[in-house]
Amino acid sequence: WEGSGISFSLTGFLFFSPDSLVPLIPKRRMATENSSVTEFILTGLTDQLELQIPLFFLFLGFYMVTVLGNLGLLALIGLNSCLHTPMYFFLFNLSLIDFCYSTTITPKMLKSFVSKKNIMLHAECMTQLFFFCFFVISESFLLSAMAYDRYVAICKPLVYTVTMSPQVCLFLLLGVYMMGLSGAMVHTGSIASLTFCADNLVNHFMCDIFPLLELSCNSTYVHELVVFILVAIDIGIPIVTIFISYALILSSILHIHSTEGRSKAFGTCSSHIIVVSLFFGSGAFVYLKPPSILPLDQGKVSSLFYTIVVPMLNPLIYSLRNKDVKVSLRKTLERKL
Repeated sequence: WEGSGISFSLTGFLFFSPDSLVPLIPKRRMATENSSVTEFILTGLTDQLELQIPLFFLFLGFYMVTVLGNLGLLALIGLNSCLHTPMYFFLFNLSLIDFCYSTTITPKMLKSFVSKKNIMLHAECMTQLFFFCFFVISESFLLSAMAYDRYVAICKPLVYTVTMSPQVCLFLLLGVYMMGLSGAMVHTGSIASLTFCADNLVNHFMCDIFPLLELSCNSTYVHELVVFILVAIDIGIPIVTIFISYALILSSILHIHSTEGRSKAFGTCSSHIIVVSLFFGSGAFVYLKPPSILPLDQGKVSSLFYTIVVPMLNPLIYSLRNKDVKVSLRKTLERKL
């Protein structure tokens, strides 16, 4: 049909039957649907325009308190030799982790409040997910190491310096970061293996696991199972360790006859118990429930606690409720003045 601008080769056409032409259309459509997206658009915390600016300044204030509090605690522990003990060695790393993973999440969330489209490249999204998982998992195991340190300090004070030697502390810290690294690699590898369809709108203020699973073209059953197993391990093992440690601590405290001794022992553990309750409570509420039971909008609000609120509160809890930290801070300020 040269007049219409279309020409066919009759000899070539004879090799195809009409039935063989039908599957070509679904294959082409399938190839288009399975093409993975190269960037994501984060919806942010809310789509109400009148709340964008107030929320921006609110969370900017939270972030500034988080940065100043954790960096201040890092500097305070580093500058005062009286705080160079196992307890503050772990607290130093806790502040470092809180600062890092808050910085991984909050600046990008603040951008969503002031920009029309908060676009994140696929590689950038996977990078944020990796570091988020690494720091969160590391913090959960670090809190269990801190509980073990409190157990040794209260229940076995005579052998504390031997049991919690620098070598043991470094070994525990290495285990903490190795668990964080392995968990982050598995989570990120599982999400990176998914094929994302044309819809690239992530219903969250960060690249989190369940919002990304919702966009996948593949079946997500296996990936959700991986998430539940890993989260059960990353939350279950630390919680069991913390529960056993504090059960033994409570038993030891009840055998203390002095009221002052009991008060001091409870004061030593109270800050850690508050931090553990906030962190594991909010994390378990989000990740140990299927996304069908917990809507993503509620998950976003719950995520604020362990991504924004907990890193901000940790240095405040440990500084305001810790006599050694307050004394060291006063001495440091007097020395500088």
